[in-house]
Amino acid sequence: MTTVIMRTTARAVVPIIFVVAASLFVEGHNLPGGGFIAGVLTTTAFAIIYLAFGLDFLERGVLGRDVDLGKETSRDRVVVAYRRLFEYGLAIAVTSGIVPLLFDRPFLTQTFVEFEDVPIYHHVEIASALAFDFGVFCVVVGGLLTILSVVGAE
Repeated sequence: MTTVIMRTTARAVVPIIFVVAASLFVEGHNLPGGGFIAGVLTTTAFAIIYLAFGLDFLERGVLGRDVDLGKETSRDRVVVAYRRLFEYGLAIAVTSGIVPLLFDRPFLTQTFVEFEDVPIYHHVEIASALAFDFGVFCVVVGGLLTILSVVGAE
């Protein structure tokens, strides 16, 4: 059971968490963090949504799934989606490390492209490590949400 204060706070805090997570994800190539800390923050936002509004809202409002309101929520269906995200993230991270081997480069070798006059950031470097960070992000989000769902169901 949640209170109006909890739901109101969640409506204000969750978008801020998502923006900070996106910023850390983009900046993570040159600073500590990146995919891991963005994944942790994103999981925190999902946990707040889950606590404030319940699993039905998370499935309908965030994941865009059809849910029968009269039936008990199927946690297994959500956990399968989280596990799938974990698996895809792991595949992306491993693949991003293997691709340089095809070009006779060491494992996890990266390259980058620079963009100037980008709004807000002015200068952005898009590195090939973005794929690795995205994989780590998916692994962290999928893994932590799986843990939260399984532990929360007990």
